[in-house]
Amino acid sequence: MILYNVTINIHESVHDQWMDWMQNKHIADVLATGKFSAARLVKVLVEEEMGGVTYSVQYTTDSKETLQRYYDEDAERLRLEGLQLFGDKMLAFRTELELVSEH
Repeated sequence: MILYNVTINIHESVHDQWMDWMQNKHIADVLATGKFSAARLVKVLVEEEMGGVTYSVQYTTDSKETLQRYYDEDAERLRLEGLQLFGDKMLAFRTELELVSEH
């Protein structure tokens, strides 16, 4: 199992708009690609020196190959929407994780 983790710092001035977009549109759009089986949105509790509020969205997929298909077919379009809506008030970075074990 592969986890595609997107960590986002969002400026307080657009926080509520961003949260609505994430929960009611963006996560659903990513899942609608058919390349992920689940998504989890979590708040990072460590306060950032740069301000804002930080979240992590973790999307579950079956393989690196499926994740690569997401990058090739869908990622640019879905990332562009967030950039157009929030610009420099949103900073994101992405991490690929492989599940080793669950206890």
